[in-house]
Amino acid sequence: MLLDPGDPLLAHAHERLHAEPVIWLATSRPHAVPVWFRWSDPAVTVFSRPDTAKIGQLRRDPAVALHLDTAAGGTDVVLLEGVAEFDDRPVGEDAFAAKYADQLGEQSFAAWRETFSVALKIVARRLVVWRAGEDGPEYRSVP
Repeated sequence: MLLDPGDPLLAHAHERLHAEPVIWLATSRPHAVPVWFRWSDPAVTVFSRPDTAKIGQLRRDPAVALHLDTAAGGTDVVLLEGVAEFDDRPVGEDAFAAKYADQLGEQSFAAWRETFSVALKIVARRLVVWRAGEDGPEYRSVP
């Protein structure tokens, strides 16, 4: 596990990683795009169409950075660095489908997966989180 639930700042980052609908994925080109995701410490699952620029770039260089939109006027930041792996058997598709059920509307998750057929597992190797605290900025870099 990357995030220590006993550390209030890291527990906050964990909650945001579960709750937020979008994370920004940046490849080494650089190329940054918003994607739906599922957090399962220490991994992020993302699905993509196979014909996207990010997939071509990740085949050449799997290094990525991920970040949530800032919250609290830019004082609540969660950043991840990791390596993307193409995943033929993604774990947690049911949890992913449940997270985005409202956004999918009448479309089934199976139909959505036909379009977004490439599964990526991004193993987070580093996390940086900071936010404004009562006594000033709180900051962690793990590891």
